[in-house]
Amino acid sequence: MTPADLSRTVLHAVRRAVDEDVLRAPVPARVRVERTRPGGSGDYACAVALQLAGPAALPALEVARILRERVAAEPGVGRVEITGPGFLSFTLDTRAESDRALLAAVREQGLAYGHGDALLGEVHQLHHAREIRAAVTAQAVRRLLAAQGARVRTTCAASPDPDWARLGLTVDGYGTPPVPLTGIRPVPAGAPAGELLDRLGPDALRWGLLRAAGHDRAALGPDLLVQGEANALFLVRYARARALALTRGAALLGFTADPAAYDDSPAWPAAAYGGRPADPAAYDEHPAGPAANDGSPADSAAHDNSPARPAAAYAGRPADPAARGDRRPSSTGPAVVSGSTGPAPYDPAARTLLDLIADHPDVLLAGARHRAPDRVARQLEAVAHAFFDFHDSCPPLPTGDEKPSAAHRARLAVAEAAGTVLAGGLSLLGIRAPEHL
Repeated sequence: MTPADLSRTVLHAVRRAVDEDVLRAPVPARVRVERTRPGGSGDYACAVALQLAGPAALPALEVARILRERVAAEPGVGRVEITGPGFLSFTLDTRAESDRALLAAVREQGLAYGHGDALLGEVHQLHHAREIRAAVTAQAVRRLLAAQGARVRTTCAASPDPDWARLGLTVDGYGTPPVPLTGIRPVPAGAPAGELLDRLGPDALRWGLLRAAGHDRAALGPDLLVQGEANALFLVRYARARALALTRGAALLGFTADPAAYDDSPAWPAAAYGGRPADPAAYDEHPAGPAANDGSPADSAAHDNSPARPAAAYAGRPADPAARGDRRPSSTGPAVVSGSTGPAPYDPAARTLLDLIADHPDVLLAGARHRAPDRVARQLEAVAHAFFDFHDSCPPLPTGDEKPSAAHRARLAVAEAAGTVLAGGLSLLGIRAPEHL
């Protein structure tokens, strides 16, 4: 947040206090914000409370308290203190800047987000038994290691099972070569590859084999094929498909989620976190209409423009978290959109999702180092759940007669980043991420 941004934020707080009839004074044309002098408190300070005390017929300290509670709730502002006879001192929150950089990195790197060179120059040899879970795990570990810059060779104790070709599994050699090897020895699947493939198909089988930690037995029951949120694989793939549907819906409405288009906008931090933009002119005041929930599939044209989760995907259950009895209720409260009154702090749902996106590179590296693709699978589950909490709390698309705003562009950028993380993670596990479900 620049001094100009902070100045507009303070001016917006003055306007709100006057509109709410808490402060009876003329709204100044501008508010002067200056760097805090040596020995002072915070990053910036302003004397607007002293300026307004006379016209408002209130002590400057009382005016400062009125403004402090409004400015402190604005995204980008970490702390507001009252010093001296009524000066406001501001300490900025740097998260918004780091979040912009995070979203830009995901957009730039795409499916390779989280790949790196931490293991560059390392050579790994993975050796596994002639067993389907060991083979699938070895291939996933191989992809994770390669994504971190390592060179990897895999060998099997015996000639590969012919059914492995249906999963695209290959090995560089078989038998036990006379060199030290890293053994891949998960608990066996307990059934032949052909039987499991016939029953589950390649994607559900891979997820079932990789989701559990290697020392645990893999869950390979019919639940892997359920098309509902109780099935983690469906939830992950559907979240990615829904993110793509949001992009399509935004294009139909004439807007995109390019972070570079509003990096310097004071509205961006508030918009990204479900709050009100700092500049009232940054959006149109339209109340949000009802969320569409007609039960149509995720990839239908009608649902591309809806912020609600398609009810068909959840057996006809409503999209409102408060109306769903089978999913944990959202702790964020109602969404604060551009037509709402009053400021909002950073929405917890957005914060959770952005933190998980930021953690993704570390999870991929840990999965590679510890030969643990299950860590990646659990990360994807967490991202999918956080995506839908964010989706419900901070709708990326306008509803009813609401017009697209900076808030929607920012939220869409967050949703697209989540979709990219989900698609990239599934790819490393060898699982398809279809565009439509």
